[in-house]
Amino acid sequence: MSFSTKLLKRRVDDEKRIGILGEGNNGIFSVPSVEPGWELILICSDGTEDLAEGEQRDWEHVSISTRQLTKTRMPTWKEMQFVKTLCWDDDDTVVQFHPKKSQYINVHPYVLHMWRWKKGEFPMPPLECV
Repeated sequence: MSFSTKLLKRRVDDEKRIGILGEGNNGIFSVPSVEPGWELILICSDGTEDLAEGEQRDWEHVSISTRQLTKTRMPTWKEMQFVKTLCWDDDDTVVQFHPKKSQYINVHPYVLHMWRWKKGEFPMPPLECV
């Protein structure tokens, strides 16, 4: 992950509520949305939090939710693109998964997730199909 300085300045100290260490590329961030009047809440993990020294996970992850006072909704495509630019380089491939129905877990109905594989280039379909 290569966070923009805009994002790092928007860290929220909320370790007690969520249980994520707020250091480096891990933590909770509150960012004004590109959609007027909305705020984006990002929960970010570079795969190194709460691991033994030298151990690493193979994925970076960002959860994206939106809020406007007491309202929430699903993040838009425009917001997802914006978050991608805040958290990763232009050349990084980032994906959103739709698991098998038998493996689907919905903890929050208005959150989307972005993942980046850290072990090399993620396989892509033919570019003319994307």
